[in-house]
Amino acid sequence: MPWLETLEPHYAWLALGLILAVAEMAIPGLFLIWMAGAALVTGLITWGAPIGLPAQIMLFAALSIVAVFAGRRFLAANPIVPADPHLNNRSARAVGQIVVVTQAIVNGEGRVRLGDSEWLARGNDAAPGTGLKVIGVDGATLLVGAMD
Repeated sequence: MPWLETLEPHYAWLALGLILAVAEMAIPGLFLIWMAGAALVTGLITWGAPIGLPAQIMLFAALSIVAVFAGRRFLAANPIVPADPHLNNRSARAVGQIVVVTQAIVNGEGRVRLGDSEWLARGNDAAPGTGLKVIGVDGATLLVGAMD
């Protein structure tokens, strides 16, 4: 590959920065993005001031360490708060919902319909067709009580 021998070092650093940024999007973990930033800064510095490869590698290593620790510190001080904390927790989203008893709740156990699915339920005895409110969750079992 003769074109690789004539490649300017700053283009290699800029390409590495873009590759790391894309990798961060593909495998999110909030780690590679800081190294991508360090590679981009190294590329810009190398573009403006031609320095040797050992110095470029040392610069990249130092910038990576500083960027990762600064990023971790920033994220610790400013945590990412999801708009809907129960987005992927279907049972936690059920709390407060109204359910209909499909299999009588006898001796505290039965089945209820929530949306388009049936769930195991625990609560006071109730006949089929009774509307109840989900007051809690225990694993995959809904805890139900009387509607207010």
